[in-house]
Amino acid sequence: MASIEGVCATIADGLRLRPNTSPPRAPPPPEVGRRGNCAMVILGLDPGVARLGYGVIESDGRRDRCVTYGVLTTPKGELGPRFIVLRRELLALIAAHQPQRIVIEQLFFSKNVKTATAVGEARGVILLTCAESGLPTIEVSPQAVKQAVAGYGAADKQQVQRMVRTLLQLDAVPQPDDAADALAVALCGVRMAVAQ
Repeated sequence: MASIEGVCATIADGLRLRPNTSPPRAPPPPEVGRRGNCAMVILGLDPGVARLGYGVIESDGRRDRCVTYGVLTTPKGELGPRFIVLRRELLALIAAHQPQRIVIEQLFFSKNVKTATAVGEARGVILLTCAESGLPTIEVSPQAVKQAVAGYGAADKQQVQRMVRTLLQLDAVPQPDDAADALAVALCGVRMAVAQ
């Protein structure tokens, strides 16, 4: 009968004879979401021609923090030069905050055809600029934003803005409205990221 020392020596020799031939594995990418071990920066956009609302939120999946918000403005006049300004300012915003995801609110139906057309064209410039940046870009409906922020898809603008203030622990409702709306869009993007 073999001794315990002999069996252990045999096992140890067997283990030494099997070198690790598998390639080294890269560490898994940091996850964003429920575990909250990595912060994600999300840029929310509320499209417009005269004013493009933006809101930047950093989230670890448990806590959301407002980084900044505001509006990018374009001078009155022909649309072409205004779109150039819009694109340049948006590229600068993306470079400054380096978001991992961009969320854009879809166009809400407008009875004013001229306004709706101009905003639709501005959205095209915004989508192109985001695509050129190489970042994942998501379009969300106004109802999805209201549902994500206020818990009710038919919430009014004031309800959504008050919830933005509460969720981000801000001293006041962000102004102007375009900026508050953009923060709501960014919060919707955070909720979508956590749900994935």
